[in-house]
Amino acid sequence: MPDLLKMGLILMVVGVVATAMLAGTDAVTRAPIAEAKRQELLQGLRAVLPEGFDNAPDQDTLLISDTRLEKKGKPVTIYRGRKGNDNLGVAYSVIAPDGYSGDIEILMGVSVEGTINRIQVLSHKETPGLGDKITLTNWPDAFKGKTMTNVKWGVKKDGGDFDQFAGATITPRAVVGAVKRGLEFFVENKAKLFDKTVSGAKTSAEIKQ
Repeated sequence: MPDLLKMGLILMVVGVVATAMLAGTDAVTRAPIAEAKRQELLQGLRAVLPEGFDNAPDQDTLLISDTRLEKKGKPVTIYRGRKGNDNLGVAYSVIAPDGYSGDIEILMGVSVEGTINRIQVLSHKETPGLGDKITLTNWPDAFKGKTMTNVKWGVKKDGGDFDQFAGATITPRAVVGAVKRGLEFFVENKAKLFDKTVSGAKTSAEIKQ
C-alpha cells in the first residue's frame, strides 16, 4: 500500500475515533450540565415563590407574551407553585427597560392573593456604588407584602413609598415601575395563570378569552 494512501487511512481512522470520543464526552456531560442549570433555576424560584409548594414549578409553566413584562413582547415563562390542588403563587421575570445603563431583569414571586412574596434582581449594568445597590443592599425587601393597593407605587422623590438612592434615582424608579407593571399583569390575568388547562405559549389576549 502506498505510503500516502496508508497515511490517509490512518488520519481517517484517527478522525473517526476522535469524533466518537467527543460525542461520548458530550453525551456524558450534557445531563449533569442540564441538571445543574435546573437546580439553579429551582433555587431562584424557591427564593421568590411562597413557601410550601410541592410541585415542580419548572415543569408547570405557561409562556406568555405581554409588553408589560418584556417591552418587545418576547415570551416570558410563568412558573406556577402549587401544593396539592391548592394554588400558592407564580414567579416570572419582568424587564425594566429604563435603567440608567440599560435593561434590568427582575424575578418576582406573587402569591395567589396578589401579594408580592419577594423580588430578586437577576441582571443589570447599573453604575457601581450607585445603581448597583439594587443587588448589594436589602432594598428589594421593601417589595415584600406589597399589593396594588397597599402602597404608593413610586419612589419617594415622585411621591411614592419606595426609597431612592443618594445620587441614583433612575435605577430604583425603573425597578419600582417594572414591578408595578408585573403586578398589574398578575391581577388582570390571575385566573388563567393558575388554570391547569392553559399551558404552552399564549399572549395575554389569548388567556383572557
